[in-house]
Amino acid sequence: MALILPERYKRKLLPETTEVAIKMIKDEFQKRLAESLCLRRVTAPLFVMSGTGLNDDLNGVERAVAFPVKAMGDRRAEVVHSLAKWKRAKLGAYDIAPGFGLYTDMNAIRADEDLDNLHSLYVDQWDWERTITPADRNLDFLKQMVEKIYEALRQTELTVYHRFPHITPRLPEKITFIHAEELLQQYPNLTPTERETEAARRYGAIFLIGIGGKLSTGEPHDGRAPDYDDWITPNSDGYKGLNGDIILYDSVLDRSFEISSMGIRVSPESLREQLAERGCEERAGLAFHKALLAGELPLSIGGGIGQSRLCMFLLQKAHIGEVQASIWPEEQIKQCREAGIELL
Repeated sequence: MALILPERYKRKLLPETTEVAIKMIKDEFQKRLAESLCLRRVTAPLFVMSGTGLNDDLNGVERAVAFPVKAMGDRRAEVVHSLAKWKRAKLGAYDIAPGFGLYTDMNAIRADEDLDNLHSLYVDQWDWERTITPADRNLDFLKQMVEKIYEALRQTELTVYHRFPHITPRLPEKITFIHAEELLQQYPNLTPTERETEAARRYGAIFLIGIGGKLSTGEPHDGRAPDYDDWITPNSDGYKGLNGDIILYDSVLDRSFEISSMGIRVSPESLREQLAERGCEERAGLAFHKALLAGELPLSIGGGIGQSRLCMFLLQKAHIGEVQASIWPEEQIKQCREAGIELL
């Protein structure tokens, strides 16, 4: 995505007031999320040991920031990309019953990101995971969880409006569910991002189902690692996939705005299928994968919700650098300043 510089952009809050609003949003949303999904907060690692299979591989090509640990014979540790698999292991370690779960503040460094309005080297999100039963591994249950999260988003947006009445709400009352294959059939000549934007502009908020699995073109809509979300199991809408993305329409940038990726996690059976499809069966020998295949980890659903992205959207900012401190190319800083976008 190229840098977007909206014409006649005018910030809704000064930087000092923005800092106050950021804290208010984060406090409000995580409280609503925890109450709605029955989650308790836990402490999370900034890094994990290399070679354990615990780190999130994202699309499988991003390099983790790594370093040698002197006190451990220079064994290498990696800064997390996300905590998708670590959380599931923690559910088992804490023996959390079905219907309950955990969430945490996840901080990451993604050195291979292309820096633009939505992407930063620094990633902060609420990572959450909830234990489920075999009967919960279906599309209806996934939709119920999406609707709970979406309602927390809407209520937090209203809290912002009550505190800052000139920032008027934009989210529709309901979120629309659509499969990536349906979107492809509707807009066959558009790129995946362009398809998302058309759907988001039409509905205001969508949950795009089936991220990672192959579509009728033979390619996935977007990448997803094969060892946490289930994107291969057939579901009740006639397609495959028990995962997806919450995507909003951002009127400031006039484009789709992904706020969360989530899904029902792989079972031992779907893990084997997905590893085979991606040609990485060797991962089955890693500690995390061995435990999952042996049935030692609970079935679960989980996801991540961008903290800075949520603040950016609800405060109607044009660049994620307006709500988080990171580093940016000098030319991008200059372009933003000239467009009235002040990066922290």
